[in-house]
Amino acid sequence: MLRFNLPPVVRNILIINIIVFLADKVVTGMGYDYIQWLALFTPNTGYFRPFQLITHMFMHAGLMHIFFNMFGLVVFGKVIESVWGSRKMFILFFVSGLGAAGLQLLVYHLMDMTAVMVGASGALFGLLAAFALLFPNVELMLIFLPIPIKAKYMVPAFAILSLFAGVANIGGNIAHFAHLGGAIFGFFIALYWKKNQFRIY
Repeated sequence: MLRFNLPPVVRNILIINIIVFLADKVVTGMGYDYIQWLALFTPNTGYFRPFQLITHMFMHAGLMHIFFNMFGLVVFGKVIESVWGSRKMFILFFVSGLGAAGLQLLVYHLMDMTAVMVGASGALFGLLAAFALLFPNVELMLIFLPIPIKAKYMVPAFAILSLFAGVANIGGNIAHFAHLGGAIFGFFIALYWKKNQFRIY
């Protein structure tokens, strides 16, 4: 069913995330822990490896974490890939994720903190920002707040909340600046593409 209903990039990202999540549970149950290889560690921990900037996007802390991220990937990624194609969807997802990780690592560095990050939330916020730019007047509803809100209002609200929560250190295990960074990178990538969509090279 996934093969026929989802475009290729969204489908493959979803499948890889599910496989890695299940493999993590199996390996952990066997007494092994590969989080120190695939999660994203701050350089001052001694566990940082450059490839973690990519692999951490496929690691998740729990069932609800991966569910909400993959739900968002399917909802917004499917639309974006159908509009802009697989190549741009691929670029948007991973550049947003890298931008998210970069901003969060910078904040941790400035605060001299040690931390570890997992999840595709930063990349997802990039998709959400791009979706809001493409379809600003589409009304969205949060699962925990079933009130329709236009995308052009919801995304800035999320960005402001992420900034406030990050500064106030609300929910210490949540990488709020990664969410903000993903949204910023996603927005500017989408803005560039939208402004140049009719340019002939």
